[in-house]
Amino acid sequence: MGSGWSSEEERQPLLGPALGPAPAAAWRSREAAAAALPAAAPGPGRVYGRRWLVLLLFSLLGFAQGLVWNTWGPIQNSARQAYGFSSWDIALLVLWGPIGFLPCFAFMWLLDKRGLRITVLLTSFLMVLGTGLRCIPIADLMLKRRLIHGGQLLNGLAGPTVMNAAPFLSTTWFSADERATATAIASMLSYLGGACAFLVGPLVVPAPNGTSPLFASENSRAHIKDRIETVLYAEFGVVCLLFSATLAYFPPRPPLPPSVAAASQRLSYRRSFCRLLSNLRFLMIALAYAIPLGVFAGWSGVLDLILTPVHVSQVDAGWIGFWSIVGGCVVGIAMARFADFIRGMLKLILLLLFSGATISSTWFTLTCLNSITHLPLTTVTLYASCILLGVFLNSSIPIFFELFVETVYPVPEGITCGVVTFLSNMFMGVLLFFLTFYHTAQSSYAV
Repeated sequence: MGSGWSSEEERQPLLGPALGPAPAAAWRSREAAAAALPAAAPGPGRVYGRRWLVLLLFSLLGFAQGLVWNTWGPIQNSARQAYGFSSWDIALLVLWGPIGFLPCFAFMWLLDKRGLRITVLLTSFLMVLGTGLRCIPIADLMLKRRLIHGGQLLNGLAGPTVMNAAPFLSTTWFSADERATATAIASMLSYLGGACAFLVGPLVVPAPNGTSPLFASENSRAHIKDRIETVLYAEFGVVCLLFSATLAYFPPRPPLPPSVAAASQRLSYRRSFCRLLSNLRFLMIALAYAIPLGVFAGWSGVLDLILTPVHVSQVDAGWIGFWSIVGGCVVGIAMARFADFIRGMLKLILLLLFSGATISSTWFTLTCLNSITHLPLTTVTLYASCILLGVFLNSSIPIFFELFVETVYPVPEGITCGVVTFLSNMFMGVLLFFLTFYHTAQSSYAV
């Protein structure tokens, strides 16, 4: 039943045999599993041209969320002088992103029960509030810092939707041969927004000049503060524009489903968690995603701090972070498009990407330990190893998302991806906390 909506390749097993017994449906694609359900009705699926507009709005929302989240990292020295931020303040401004994932299960429930439009509208409204709080003109620096922290927290609360809902959107609007590509575009644009913050901040906000006289330093502080506020107002305007566009047009679903998987009944919220927690295969894949991607995300956030002992400037560290994310986005979308054409290749693609990441991380580590390994430590080798590491790891994200939802179907896509991104952000938050604590302790000891 429903075989008219899926090709023979889509009904092939997604993965090989497991290390233990598992339901047979766990190894079939979503189309094949949905076709076997009693509720699935035969008939051709239909896709609509408006699906690209929906994808564009959602992707731009993710881009803006990533841009706002990474506002302060690339300009932390300027922010210290303009607003009197401490090291803990700067770290907390970054940590609001992972902290915003604590209520992600509530957003997953909302996505499962109320659909995509309501969830996206709430997310964009939180971003409007967050970016608006940061723009309130207050002379009191203490109150201003609190408003900025509050704004970053509200923007962090938008993270669960923009990071988790990409597979749900692709299943709802796109056909089987376009889903991986749509998932890659929707999920990668958030990372691309974070990468563009490495350019926007330093290009608009000047670095502080600590060698100026007192009067010139005060003028410099006021100038830096004005330029930071220019960035904040610009981000607020972009978010308001996206919220208005989403409010005007963001349909919850197409009139007709594009595939059997989009039309089939999913498990309830409670049964979904029971299925996920009892599926050993899913838990193993989730850890394979959460540990390296979470650690790498935290590592990238303090890359300038890590590379300081090997005499890499903050500007060079920012460019390394930018190109590693941009390269990962481009390669990730290309890999997803390749997976759309050749079904059943997700596991092989991930193995190849992680092999490249292993080689790149080993190269980076041995290069930094040049006093022991005697390998040349140059700008070229640091750029190449770090960027390749980011390309291989970041490009695996959309492939992982497709593998997750294929493995545990018919668990709703938002719940599945919500669990794994929650784990990833947990690892990122723990790493950032300990790295910041270590750096602060070392700085206090040096003083």
